[in-house]
Amino acid sequence: MSADSNTAITTITKLDKIVLTDAGKRFNREWIYRHCSIELSVGRAYAITGPNGSGKSTLLQAIAGSMQLSEGAIVWNDQQTKDIDPEQIYKQLAIAAPYLELIEEMTAKEFLEFHEQFKPLIASVSIDEILSIIGLEKAVGKQIRYFSSGMKQRVKLAQAIFSDVPLLLLDEPCTNLDATGYALYHSLIKNYCMHKLIVVSSNDEQEFNFCDQVVKIMDYK
Repeated sequence: MSADSNTAITTITKLDKIVLTDAGKRFNREWIYRHCSIELSVGRAYAITGPNGSGKSTLLQAIAGSMQLSEGAIVWNDQQTKDIDPEQIYKQLAIAAPYLELIEEMTAKEFLEFHEQFKPLIASVSIDEILSIIGLEKAVGKQIRYFSSGMKQRVKLAQAIFSDVPLLLLDEPCTNLDATGYALYHSLIKNYCMHKLIVVSSNDEQEFNFCDQVVKIMDYK
């Protein structure tokens, strides 16, 4: 962020909406998506759908401010993400994705306590209660390295969903979950997230059937 930028800000007091205008991303000469214009509002849920490898995760990462666009703009409230302090963007969002790793030498409780040092969790629910809600109370003393893939996914969902932030980004959120895990996922969304801006990247309708709007990535090729 340049020191002489007139549009740069240091804080985001309250995220209300995110607007993409003619957004596009390419790698070398290949366009992943182009001319994407959508508005995302806090209190609503959106799905980004499309075949594997079509660019869903790439668009999600651009919304998160972790990937710069090749053309167009993404605006949080009234500031372009490229002009916002990345630390302030980080404080406004939580993400669960298959490519994000857990610290496997920690227990789930230790991991959530560590996570909370950087991003506060919902004050009304203790970490012990979170572990009980996601069905891991009996594994409280076990290192994450010994968890099944489904147990690890529950921890990933917990650190994102219970973070006290207005923006929740979910990339294939039910990866490695069974039918009970899918039911837990929908319960967590209903009970703890309906006041947030939710964006789900998925081609599994069971992961996004609660969303208000579907954004088809193939419409922006």
